[in-house]
Amino acid sequence: MRAGLPCARASWPLAFAVSAALLVGCSTLQPPSDTYDITALETVPGLRGGTRAQLLILEPSAVKVLDSEQMVIKPTSTEVQYVARSQWSDRLPKLVQARLVETFENTGRARAVAKPGEGLVIDYQIVTDIRAFEANVEEGNVAKVSLSVKLVSDRSGKVVRTKVFTRAVPLSGTSGHQIAAGLDQAFDLVSADIVNWTYSGV
Repeated sequence: MRAGLPCARASWPLAFAVSAALLVGCSTLQPPSDTYDITALETVPGLRGGTRAQLLILEPSAVKVLDSEQMVIKPTSTEVQYVARSQWSDRLPKLVQARLVETFENTGRARAVAKPGEGLVIDYQIVTDIRAFEANVEEGNVAKVSLSVKLVSDRSGKVVRTKVFTRAVPLSGTSGHQIAAGLDQAFDLVSADIVNWTYSGV
């Protein structure tokens, strides 16, 4: 009997260590985040005109709260929260840039559209700043997108035109899916406005 006691005693620390490791592992497990994307318009409603110019779409600037994969909800004008277990498929500025390029290309009305590094001789740069991309509770439960846009001559560096585009659409709810759908719809409206505005000025 005594010969077996040391083995029995030795098993307790091992069992405790294994149990502790399992508990730590369980405590760090989190439900996976649902991932959402924004889409590019296949066609732009009411589109008129076009351009022979080559356009460069820069990655938008944004404050830190918008420069991430997290989806923003604002209960008040000064309070910022993130939608639980929901995220964008990439950093928001990169998504906005990519979808703007696609929307311009889908119109077939520009000579060429590109992002930096793609080797085109550029006529105009489209410089944007994301001012809002959020579920806004204070303004009546809406999905709100606001982009400041500058059309810059690549040859002279001068700003040709500038405008702030803002759209808001009602939210059907505050789940990640409903917020993502509302923001995608608002972004589509802003994208259409930007394309029409750009083609009317180049």
